[in-house]
Amino acid sequence: MLCLGALILIFGTMSLVFPQKPESSAELDAKVQNFLDEKRGQWYDWNVPYQDGKVLYNLIIKNHYKRALEIGTSTGHSAIWIAWALSKTGGKLTTIEIDEDRYKTALKNFERAGVKKFIDARLADARQLVKDLEGPFDFVFCDADKEEYIQYFKDVDPKLVKGGCFTAHNVTDPFGGIKEFLDYVRRLPYYQTTISRSSSSGISISYKKTD
Repeated sequence: MLCLGALILIFGTMSLVFPQKPESSAELDAKVQNFLDEKRGQWYDWNVPYQDGKVLYNLIIKNHYKRALEIGTSTGHSAIWIAWALSKTGGKLTTIEIDEDRYKTALKNFERAGVKKFIDARLADARQLVKDLEGPFDFVFCDADKEEYIQYFKDVDPKLVKGGCFTAHNVTDPFGGIKEFLDYVRRLPYYQTTISRSSSSGISISYKKTD
């Protein structure tokens, strides 16, 4: 039988671990919004403008998308908007970045914004990884090398569910492979494509028809 002194010694050396209280939706909203507000106007290195982030967020919420893919993370601005929306639909984002420095910065930003658990961030060459990903996906955002837009679309198309959406950034200027990409996707009878001009960059929004 242990004496009182021995019990005090044992429990005195133990560190008690209490379960963390789950973060509420309102708390997460406040954390993400505060982070985005603090960083507004500071996103360089091929990130989307604030207004375009809101477009992506609204598309996911409106259509209740859950399985998202981003091609081209940069340092994480668009991924944070996408992951924030997915936190409300019960989904998750897979995002791909080829540059190690940008990738590491993005990971820090995901942590600070509070959306890390909603993101599977990959350091890889999207030209190969997109082909290998199994899917399916219901939302895709493409913001990588413009000459590869058509190929990214072709690789993702079989993995995109009916009713899903393929979006692409910087489509208002027909440089690189943008014109070829838009011409191609607009010719497809089972896609309906429009362009959001929320910023000067422009986002093409291509819905895969259910009919």
